[in-house]
Amino acid sequence: MAIRLVLMIVLGVAASGVARAAERPNIVWLVSEDHGPHMGCYGDSFATTPNVDGLAAKGLRFAKCWSNAPVCAPARSTLIMGMYANSVGGEHMRSMVPCPEGLQMYPQLLRQAGYYCTNNAKEDYNVAKPGKVWDESSKKAHWKNRPEGKPFFAVFNSEKSHESKIRTRPHRQVHDPSKVRIPAYHPDTPEVRQDWAQYYDVVSEADADAGVRLKELEEAGLLEDTIVFYYGDHGSGMPRNKRWPQNSGLHVPLVVHIPAQFKDLQPADYVAGGVSERLVSFVDFAPTLLSLAGVKPPEWMQGHAFLGKYIAPPQPYLYGFRGRMDERYDLVRSVTDGRYVYIRQYLPHIIYGQHVEYMFQTPTTVVWKRLHDESKLNPQQDAFWNRKPPEELYDLQSDPDEVTNLATSAEHQPIRNRLKKALQDHTAKIRDLGFLPEGERFRRAGSDSQYAMGHDDLRYPFEKIFSAAELASNLDPKAVPALKQLLSDSDNAVRYWGVLGLHTRGESSVKEARQELMRAMDDDSPFVAIAAAQALAEFGDANDLKVALPRLVAKADWSSNDVFVCVAALNSLDALGDKASPLFETLKQLPTKGPVPDARYADYVSRLLKDLGRTAGK
Repeated sequence: MAIRLVLMIVLGVAASGVARAAERPNIVWLVSEDHGPHMGCYGDSFATTPNVDGLAAKGLRFAKCWSNAPVCAPARSTLIMGMYANSVGGEHMRSMVPCPEGLQMYPQLLRQAGYYCTNNAKEDYNVAKPGKVWDESSKKAHWKNRPEGKPFFAVFNSEKSHESKIRTRPHRQVHDPSKVRIPAYHPDTPEVRQDWAQYYDVVSEADADAGVRLKELEEAGLLEDTIVFYYGDHGSGMPRNKRWPQNSGLHVPLVVHIPAQFKDLQPADYVAGGVSERLVSFVDFAPTLLSLAGVKPPEWMQGHAFLGKYIAPPQPYLYGFRGRMDERYDLVRSVTDGRYVYIRQYLPHIIYGQHVEYMFQTPTTVVWKRLHDESKLNPQQDAFWNRKPPEELYDLQSDPDEVTNLATSAEHQPIRNRLKKALQDHTAKIRDLGFLPEGERFRRAGSDSQYAMGHDDLRYPFEKIFSAAELASNLDPKAVPALKQLLSDSDNAVRYWGVLGLHTRGESSVKEARQELMRAMDDDSPFVAIAAAQALAEFGDANDLKVALPRLVAKADWSSNDVFVCVAALNSLDALGDKASPLFETLKQLPTKGPVPDARYADYVSRLLKDLGRTAGK
């Protein structure tokens, strides 16, 4: 009798322990790199993805999920903060900015709520970690290492489908290159077909990694206690997917399985094998994760929970952004309502296909550029190597490859206007920092975070700077007098946009504002001075070129300027092409190393000098 009583007590304690452990779900995120929804569960019959397809068959597939950024570091920065990276200053690839004071990364909030949090193993954040973030973040991190009885949150990141794997040779081909679908923007060549087929091969390898992790949970008897997410960290690693905030660069697979015992955490449209039409993006993941754990998301998070106890109403739009891509500057913003994608180019004078060294290691990029140089592309394929229109509008229903721009279509003006206003309102709401030159942000922020600076109207008068950027980039030729007035504004960012606006309109506007631009070359802001020098060098006369080129070389000298000024000046020199050729021998003598605020900035000057040397050798 006594033994029986003891057994009953022990079993009762054990049962209560299991009940307590199951009160809150374990959560696992299975992440794969650089791939879009090219999976069987998304209707792609060419794909071979049995493990994620199986997860989707018993879970919920989200038809429209955006990564917000089309490249890993800013996308992961958005994930870890639950805030748009361009609102905290971390949208550039790669960069590093302080975490806003008083804010935390989501694993810290989960750990405070009693979760054991592990990351295996990629971080790649552009925001500095505010103290200890993970219980463990390493190649050995695993939920199996948790203290007994603790619920866990675990991230497993597969690198199998990364951009670099597409170009790895030799490669054992599995998917037949002759059967791959080539998007309308790519030329149909053997190199392009091999890259696309190899992409499908490596997506299968990422799917296999997911299968290993799912089997671990099954063998541990934890599948019914664990909510599982599977998603990609941005669009495919193919050129004009990765790095571009169109749907092709932002649309990622997202499959979520919530076990029956946690049905109170499921959304209303959750059915096994179902599809949710709700629009979700990476900025929503952190508040959703907290909501699933029973933690109310903090007000400062900019996303909206789409699962769990604190599920928020569906949102009408998703937003994307592109900033500097490694050594090349750009400024693009996008928005979708699920069917239409509106894209705003704030630097339309810069071509789509800038020479980003890493991108040019992919065979598709090389052959695509060569065919452009040989005038062997059709207009849809050639667009990537030309200047951009200020506005783009695409109908994903009739044009999934986003090659027919409807921005000037009379029929589509109501749609364009609606999406444009949504994007402008969003940009103002988050006080997007992209309208300040990168180095200027550091100067204005000082010892503060860039987020704090961005919310101080004295340091960042957003409305007038944003208005200047809108005016500068719309390419309206009638705006020249207003742009000239911007050059006398007290804020150097407004002056910067005034100069860019004159430059983007070409020779006539530069000549009309020649005197103002000559004065701007002596501006206190190096970014204003660089922009003015480039405009005069490109569109002025021989004397203007003679004056402007030495100014740009002086700004490119790392021994007397910071890294941001050097990168800006070298980009301007590179854009001048043959006009900068008299300086190539001088440029060879410039330092390739110098002080940086973080090691992530250290390679950009040397890459640009190398590219200038490559151009000179032609």
